[in-house]
Amino acid sequence: MKIIFKDSLLSLFLIQSAFVFANSNLEVLEVQKQSKYQINKEFPGILLPYEQSKLAFQIPGRLELVYVDIGDKVSKGQVLAELDNSEITAQLNQAKASYNLSSQILSRFKDLREKGHISIQDLDKAQSDYQASKAMKEFYEVKLNQTKLIAPFNGIIQERFYDTGSVISGAMPILEILGTDYVEAHVTIPLNISNDLIVGNRYSFTLNDNNVEARFTRISPMSKSGTESKLAIFTFDNFYTPGVIANLKLSIEQSRRGVWVPFKSLSQSDQGLWTIYTLENNKVVRDIVEIIYFEDEYAFIDGTIQNGDLVILGGASKIVAGKVINSQ
Repeated sequence: MKIIFKDSLLSLFLIQSAFVFANSNLEVLEVQKQSKYQINKEFPGILLPYEQSKLAFQIPGRLELVYVDIGDKVSKGQVLAELDNSEITAQLNQAKASYNLSSQILSRFKDLREKGHISIQDLDKAQSDYQASKAMKEFYEVKLNQTKLIAPFNGIIQERFYDTGSVISGAMPILEILGTDYVEAHVTIPLNISNDLIVGNRYSFTLNDNNVEARFTRISPMSKSGTESKLAIFTFDNFYTPGVIANLKLSIEQSRRGVWVPFKSLSQSDQGLWTIYTLENNKVVRDIVEIIYFEDEYAFIDGTIQNGDLVILGGASKIVAGKVINSQ
């Protein structure tokens, strides 16, 4: 039976034959030497919105209407709040009237100039008045647009700082919006591991007890102060609640020869040495081994064990080195 450990990172071959010793069945494991192994690590990260902004008017004024509140979902381009625009609307109407008049005068002066009834100076003056009135009209059109607070992206209202009737100055935050198209995970990773991440590749996360994937997008250019770590940033396709912890799962390959064995096959001496029992020509042999890495119920070990060695599993506590096992 082939045992797959953590997404096929290791395999063990169990032999189902039983050797009888002292009326007890022994389970044995035929091991295969490997030149490398993989370890599984998890790195916690925090979910943050890809887009987040505090919204403010560019001009001062009195808040006429605030259309949204905390928790409301909004769409890109949606009007979220408005300033009192009565004064600017009056100024715009006056500017439009001046523009329309100057446009008519300019048109009439062009006809008169073609007929030689006015001087070139009179036409230039009409042209200048027209350009000035046009600029004034466009100026107040911009000012009127600035009395509206527009959602820059799809999102949810995180905070509302002022209510209707408040008098505000320009650049004072009125609302805070969090983007809801997707979120990012910001994960602090050791420098030597972050160098192996590939931009554009997808990596596994555990999030609210679910397995999800995110795309690795970039590394923050600034390392954590005083550490050998980098901030890796991953983007999820779907939206999840910001502030939640998501754990990045990485399988890291290590070059080292050894074998995987169940941890129950190992024994530790009073001196702290780790040993394992094997069968060689039906004789029990005690081997001293080094534990390189362990995870869950398995250990990757090195020592004198070779390919094809039979490691004793069940019943190992009842045997001693040098005993002969009679098979049935």
